[in-house]
Amino acid sequence: KAPKVALTAIMRKLVILANALLRDQRPWVNFPS
Repeated sequence: KAPKVALTAIMRKLVILANALLRDQRPWVNFPS
């Protein structure tokens, strides 16, 4: 399995999450790190 594919999927998920938080105007609280 290509690691680039997994990395792309993770980045896409993070971008979608960030966009959702910004759209909802939510503070970055309890962000899973």
